[in-house]
Amino acid sequence: MVGRYTAGMPQLCGSGLSENWLLKECGHRHWLAIAHRQGLARPRFHDALGQQVYAAFTLVRIQQAQLERVEEHDDFDIATQCQPVGRAQHYSRHELLLRGQCIAVVEMLSVFVRRAQTGNNRSIVRAVMAGADAATPSALAAAAEAFVQRGRALRCAGPRSPADAPSHASAFTPCPYNDFNGADLLYFSSFQSMVDRAEWDWVHNAHPAHLRERELVFYGNLDIGDSIRSDLRAAPACAGQFAHCSVLQRGSDGLRMAEIFTRKQLARPAQALAA
Repeated sequence: MVGRYTAGMPQLCGSGLSENWLLKECGHRHWLAIAHRQGLARPRFHDALGQQVYAAFTLVRIQQAQLERVEEHDDFDIATQCQPVGRAQHYSRHELLLRGQCIAVVEMLSVFVRRAQTGNNRSIVRAVMAGADAATPSALAAAAEAFVQRGRALRCAGPRSPADAPSHASAFTPCPYNDFNGADLLYFSSFQSMVDRAEWDWVHNAHPAHLRERELVFYGNLDIGDSIRSDLRAAPACAGQFAHCSVLQRGSDGLRMAEIFTRKQLARPAQALAA
């Protein structure tokens, strides 16, 4: 499944193609690809009891990113593949192609979920689906299984940043007009947005850095009106780059919402992350 786009103001930001737009678009394509695999005209899914369910992301990874290469009016493609993993999970791989060259790879893993209590995003549970989507052995299936295993390993691993690394704390109250989706859930791309805002609050200069890698591990959601505490901690990086690991916690009870690892290339020499 390949989509053709032309870079305009909705797709662009101050440093090339908008990562936030890319995540949203790949999430939408992931959603549509699941429906296509299941022979549905629209992406409306139900569990074994007939209750409506949604595909919530548990792991998203961007690699090989060179989003700064996209300029206004450039034509580019997103090539999407989707693979079921068991009854409730789906894996997708999206290649961003500019003039035939891959300038980013986005991998996504989702699970079908529902609310155990109507209107309560803190009651999100995994849905019980009627049967497994048909899957055939392939290179994509192997990649899907490896991505599932990666997610499990990340949940068991320790912090990616030293305990004494420079850090920066922030707090956000997500806005229902911008940060929540049509299912009244905090949208997965809003986590990326909050981390970038926290990073910019911590350290910035006249030349924004360029994304090279981002990995988002999701654990929970929150209700409208709740807040998020963000703790960014510097991580080891190569010369000319900087990296940090972010832990996002729900303000009402301290529940860990997500862990996000970010690696960027400095556009110009800049001050290193510091306390």
